[in-house]
Amino acid sequence: MTAKPRDDMAAAAAGRGRLRASHADREHVLDVLKAAFVQGRLTEDEFDMRVGQTFASRTYAELAALTADIPDGLIGVQPLRKPARAEAPHPQNKVVNSCACAALTVLALGAALVTGNVGLSFVSVVAILGILSVVGGRMAHSSHKKRSTRHRW
Repeated sequence: MTAKPRDDMAAAAAGRGRLRASHADREHVLDVLKAAFVQGRLTEDEFDMRVGQTFASRTYAELAALTADIPDGLIGVQPLRKPARAEAPHPQNKVVNSCACAALTVLALGAALVTGNVGLSFVSVVAILGILSVVGGRMAHSSHKKRSTRHRW
Protein backbone atom coordinates (compact mmCIF):
# COMPACT_ATOMS: atom_id res chain seq x y z
CA MET A 1 0.00 0.00 0.00
CA THR A 2 1.44 3.36 -0.99
CA ALA A 3 0.58 6.34 1.17
CA LYS A 4 -0.90 9.30 -0.67
CA PRO A 5 0.34 12.77 0.22
CA ARG A 6 -2.32 14.83 2.00
CA ASP A 7 -2.40 17.25 -0.95
CA ASP A 8 -3.56 14.43 -3.20
CA MET A 9 -6.27 13.55 -0.69
CA ALA A 10 -7.50 17.15 -0.58
CA ALA A 11 -7.44 17.41 -4.38
CA ALA A 12 -9.25 14.11 -4.67
CA ALA A 13 -11.83 15.32 -2.17
CA ALA A 14 -12.36 18.54 -4.12
CA GLY A 15 -12.67 16.82 -7.49
CA ARG A 16 -14.25 13.57 -6.42
CA GLY A 17 -15.69 14.49 -3.03
CA ARG A 18 -18.86 12.54 -3.52
CA LEU A 19 -17.08 9.44 -4.84
CA ARG A 20 -16.63 6.47 -2.55
CA ALA A 21 -13.27 6.06 -0.84
CA SER A 22 -11.33 2.79 -0.68
CA HIS A 23 -9.94 0.86 2.27
CA ALA A 24 -6.47 2.17 1.35
CA ASP A 25 -7.77 5.75 1.57
CA ARG A 26 -9.17 5.10 5.05
CA GLU A 27 -5.88 3.44 6.09
CA HIS A 28 -3.97 6.55 4.98
CA VAL A 29 -6.24 8.80 7.05
CA LEU A 30 -5.73 6.48 10.03
CA ASP A 31 -1.94 6.79 9.60
CA VAL A 32 -2.20 10.60 9.56
CA LEU A 33 -4.42 10.57 12.66
CA LYS A 34 -2.00 8.26 14.49
CA ALA A 35 0.93 10.52 13.68
CA ALA A 36 -1.02 13.60 14.81
CA PHE A 37 -1.93 11.88 18.08
CA VAL A 38 1.67 10.82 18.72
CA GLN A 39 2.84 14.39 18.07
CA GLY A 40 0.27 15.74 20.53
CA ARG A 41 -1.92 17.45 17.93
CA LEU A 42 -5.00 15.43 18.94
CA THR A 43 -6.25 14.49 22.37
CA GLU A 44 -7.11 10.88 23.02
CA ASP A 45 -10.84 11.65 22.83
CA GLU A 46 -10.42 13.48 19.51
CA PHE A 47 -8.30 10.64 18.16
CA ASP A 48 -10.85 8.00 19.18
CA MET A 49 -13.72 10.01 17.71
CA ARG A 50 -11.92 10.60 14.40
CA VAL A 51 -10.87 6.97 14.10
CA GLY A 52 -14.51 5.95 14.48
CA GLN A 53 -15.53 8.54 11.89
CA THR A 54 -12.81 7.27 9.53
CA PHE A 55 -14.28 3.78 9.56
CA ALA A 56 -17.77 5.22 9.03
CA SER A 57 -16.67 7.53 6.18
CA ARG A 58 -17.67 6.50 2.69
CA THR A 59 -16.55 9.42 0.50
CA TYR A 60 -13.36 11.35 -0.15
CA ALA A 61 -14.95 14.52 1.23
CA GLU A 62 -15.78 12.85 4.55
CA LEU A 63 -12.20 11.58 4.87
CA ALA A 64 -10.65 14.93 3.95
CA ALA A 65 -12.72 16.69 6.62
CA LEU A 66 -11.16 14.46 9.30
CA THR A 67 -7.63 15.74 8.62
CA ALA A 68 -8.41 19.26 7.37
CA ASP A 69 -7.13 20.93 10.58
CA ILE A 70 -3.87 18.93 10.71
CA PRO A 71 -0.98 20.87 9.10
CA ASP A 72 0.51 19.50 5.87
CA GLY A 73 4.17 18.53 5.91
CA LEU A 74 4.41 18.36 9.68
CA ILE A 75 2.88 14.93 9.83
CA GLY A 76 5.39 12.27 8.98
CA VAL A 77 3.75 8.90 9.26
CA GLN A 78 5.81 7.09 11.85
CA PRO A 79 7.11 3.68 10.77
CA LEU A 80 6.15 0.90 13.11
CA ARG A 81 9.01 -0.44 15.17
CA LYS A 82 9.75 -4.10 14.80
CA PRO A 83 9.06 -6.01 17.98
CA ALA A 84 12.17 -7.19 19.75
CA ARG A 85 12.82 -10.86 19.22
CA ALA A 86 12.89 -12.91 22.35
CA GLU A 87 16.10 -14.82 22.58
CA ALA A 88 15.74 -18.55 22.90
CA PRO A 89 17.38 -20.02 25.95
CA HIS A 90 20.80 -21.41 25.27
CA PRO A 91 20.59 -25.16 24.54
CA GLN A 92 23.08 -25.90 27.32
CA ASN A 93 20.70 -24.27 29.83
CA LYS A 94 18.05 -26.88 29.00
CA VAL A 95 20.53 -29.68 29.60
CA VAL A 96 21.75 -28.13 32.87
CA ASN A 97 18.18 -27.61 34.08
CA SER A 98 17.21 -31.17 33.21
CA CYS A 99 20.28 -32.59 34.98
CA ALA A 100 19.67 -30.43 38.05
CA CYS A 101 16.05 -31.58 38.27
CA ALA A 102 17.09 -35.21 37.87
CA ALA A 103 19.77 -34.87 40.55
CA LEU A 104 17.36 -33.25 43.01
CA THR A 105 14.77 -35.93 42.35
CA VAL A 106 17.29 -38.72 42.91
CA LEU A 107 18.36 -37.05 46.17
CA ALA A 108 14.73 -36.82 47.25
CA LEU A 109 14.23 -40.49 46.41
CA GLY A 110 17.32 -41.41 48.44
CA ALA A 111 16.11 -39.35 51.40
CA ALA A 112 12.67 -40.97 51.15
CA LEU A 113 14.17 -44.45 51.14
CA VAL A 114 16.42 -43.66 54.12
CA THR A 115 13.59 -42.19 56.20
CA GLY A 116 11.02 -44.73 55.06
CA ASN A 117 8.60 -42.07 53.77
CA VAL A 118 6.46 -43.95 51.22
CA GLY A 119 4.66 -40.85 49.94
CA LEU A 120 7.89 -39.05 49.13
CA SER A 121 9.24 -42.20 47.49
CA PHE A 122 6.19 -42.39 45.21
CA VAL A 123 6.44 -38.69 44.28
CA SER A 124 10.16 -39.05 43.58
CA VAL A 125 9.65 -42.06 41.32
CA VAL A 126 6.90 -40.23 39.41
CA ALA A 127 9.17 -37.18 39.05
CA ILE A 128 12.04 -39.31 37.73
CA LEU A 129 9.75 -40.95 35.18
CA GLY A 130 8.45 -37.51 34.14
CA ILE A 131 11.96 -36.15 33.68
CA LEU A 132 12.96 -39.20 31.65
CA SER A 133 9.93 -38.80 29.39
CA VAL A 134 10.65 -35.09 28.87
CA VAL A 135 14.31 -35.76 28.08
CA GLY A 136 13.33 -38.62 25.76
CA GLY A 137 10.80 -36.39 24.00
CA ARG A 138 13.40 -33.67 23.51
CA MET A 139 15.86 -36.17 22.10
CA ALA A 140 13.26 -37.61 19.70
CA HIS A 141 12.19 -34.12 18.60
CA SER A 142 15.79 -33.04 18.07
CA SER A 143 16.56 -36.20 16.09
CA HIS A 144 13.44 -35.73 13.93
CA LYS A 145 14.26 -32.07 13.36
CA LYS A 146 17.81 -32.92 12.24
CA ARG A 147 16.54 -35.60 9.85
CA SER A 148 13.86 -33.36 8.35
CA THR A 149 16.27 -30.46 7.70
CA ARG A 150 18.84 -32.81 6.20
CA HIS A 151 16.40 -34.05 3.54
CA ARG A 152 15.07 -30.69 2.34
CA TRP A 153 15.67 -30.01 -1.31
